[in-house]
Amino acid sequence: MHIAVNAHLLAHTRTFRRAGVSNYVEALLIHLGGIDRENRYTIYTTRGLDGAALGLPTNFRVKPSRLPTINPRVRIPWEQLLAPLLLRLEGANVYHGVLNVVPLACPVPSVVTIHDLSAFLFPQTFRRVNRAYTQWAIRVAARRARYLLAVSEFTRREIVRWLHVPPDRVVVTPNAADARFAPPDPVRLEAFRRRTGLPDRFILFLGTLEPRKNLPLLLEAYARIARDVDAPLIIGGAKGWLYEPILKRAEQLDLGDRLRFAGYIDQDDQALWYAAATMFVFPSLYEGFGMPPLEAMACGTPVIVSNSSSLPEVVGATQGSLDRAAALIVPPDDADVLAQAMLRLLADADLRAELRARGLARARCFSWRTTAERTLAVYRAAAMGTPLHIEYGYAER
Repeated sequence: MHIAVNAHLLAHTRTFRRAGVSNYVEALLIHLGGIDRENRYTIYTTRGLDGAALGLPTNFRVKPSRLPTINPRVRIPWEQLLAPLLLRLEGANVYHGVLNVVPLACPVPSVVTIHDLSAFLFPQTFRRVNRAYTQWAIRVAARRARYLLAVSEFTRREIVRWLHVPPDRVVVTPNAADARFAPPDPVRLEAFRRRTGLPDRFILFLGTLEPRKNLPLLLEAYARIARDVDAPLIIGGAKGWLYEPILKRAEQLDLGDRLRFAGYIDQDDQALWYAAATMFVFPSLYEGFGMPPLEAMACGTPVIVSNSSSLPEVVGATQGSLDRAAALIVPPDDADVLAQAMLRLLADADLRAELRARGLARARCFSWRTTAERTLAVYRAAAMGTPLHIEYGYAER
């Protein structure tokens, strides 16, 4: 079997705008390389990318484009016009679009990964042209792809509901935390604290500053307890779309040195930031999966999340079992409840220890190897036109 993968969003450098999809593609390819030495792969990437750095086996051929396809204005024509020609020319048996897109005239069976439906549910967070193409591409993929991969059970249900895709065509292949997200050596962590000037106790948020992350609620909640706690709030993340109201609200609340915006945090340091924090708070309104809470749990940090979208699933509360979830779960629209949850976690060392243990166990339920195994099964079913029988669920490894 010859599998072609559109990996043009593999980034030359790790930046906040491409980190999520680029990390997904890189982890998937590396773990496919670890389990599949029989099938032939062609990995299409953007111009100049060093494919050798991925360390893939010899049955994987990385084929950089001559075009700068990291630019959407170049990538979109490649996806719709050049990809079908290449697939015919090279005799591919199945094509995988890793971010929402398969060619309208795809000449071979296709698989597409849908990470979320934010272009439909939060259209205001997209530029007009980008939103229009993303919505169109997802609709085309829902009709044309033989199978759709969803990064969470929540996203699978959203795809079935909003795009009217038969459930047996949508397979959950969840994300996972990379190996670098783990409790660090205490000596290394203490050296990191000294280097960055971090306090002994602090509350951390990490994510792009944009409306979906619900940061005004976090600021409001923290403002209600700021004078009563010894832990400042640190917000890490680069500025995304419509970030100005977040900064304006922070200025209005006048929290002084109780609030710090740390800016973009390099991926190499993220695990240390998580591990140094007393707690991680992620009150997002909508996530197709929600990597930051999973990464924080993998680092042994107690977590608070909102009860929206995929977040309860990530922390293990999919069946309403809030009392055994690996995080405290709060409404996304109640600052008082969030404030009380932060106070409770700051005051209760036993609860922090319990959530740390639950979080570490929950993080072990997600595996890139499992995702690669499920994805490979989908490739085979798509190429052969056979039905799939994959059990859903997460079990600790």
